[in-house]
Amino acid sequence: MGIKQVRALTTTLPSVTWIPLARAHAERADQMTAGHRARRATGEKHAIEDFLYDYYGTRPAQLGRWHPGVGAGLAPAPSGVAEQSGWKFYATYEDGTVALDQDAFVQARGESIRYIHGLLSATASRPVFSGCFGLHEWAMVYRDPEHRHPLPLRLGQSETDKVVEQHTIRCTHYDAFRFFTPEAIGLNRLQPTRATQVDLDQPGCLHAAMDVHKWAQKLGPAVPGALALDCFALAGEIRLLDMQASPYDLTSYGHPPVKIETPDGKAEYVGRQRELARRAAGLRSRLIRVCEALLGPEGAARNRETVAPYNQR
Repeated sequence: MGIKQVRALTTTLPSVTWIPLARAHAERADQMTAGHRARRATGEKHAIEDFLYDYYGTRPAQLGRWHPGVGAGLAPAPSGVAEQSGWKFYATYEDGTVALDQDAFVQARGESIRYIHGLLSATASRPVFSGCFGLHEWAMVYRDPEHRHPLPLRLGQSETDKVVEQHTIRCTHYDAFRFFTPEAIGLNRLQPTRATQVDLDQPGCLHAAMDVHKWAQKLGPAVPGALALDCFALAGEIRLLDMQASPYDLTSYGHPPVKIETPDGKAEYVGRQRELARRAAGLRSRLIRVCEALLGPEGAARNRETVAPYNQR
């Protein structure tokens, strides 16, 4: 981005600090993505883990890039300025410090930042609802012999359909609802759309919790590396529960089912769901703070006013 005048930074990390952080980040990302990269080389598919890569468009190389986050600068190393100086949205200052060019980033991504800030703030303002029991995955196979995953149904098609019919379906998340079979759409008590996502997303929803990874990716270099990987790791845990509670038989992957059609299964699901929601809430709050650092106090305050009506719903 060229040489810029020094802009006030929250902190400037010396090279003896940030170089080990960057190295540790790359090693952690490498370990987290090793299985996917190995499968990709052989063309093997994984019905559980590939979701984070296929659906969210996650790229291992991108995950492996360490960012200090908005407001943090990287002092020059003995070998020269930080390699981030050549990355998009970074600037090199007169003293050799490299940092996110906040002005350029907000100018390019401002609309997205404001949307993410509003959506996450609205979601965080609501109580956890834990009465859905993961039935969205069941609604995605309801009365349809064609399934999204090449796995057998644990109960068979007719018994799976009965589970759907014997429960109240209350899915709040559009990106789950849009995969319901045509016969299941009318069974949902809500009819979420992309336009109503800010109205409906709630912190107990597994998909809303998984989306902390999505929003961390969208905020890109503004998100500190550790936070980005924490969001990715949690999304992986949530995806596992999502599939364990689904109608699919995961025997081939060695994972036991969470039998949400039974009282014990429901209790297990809710307990794990609430713990994951608690952890997602912490990550969501940190992403909100990233947005507010980008927007500045006045910009964040204005944006909060625009989403205030949604927060009250």
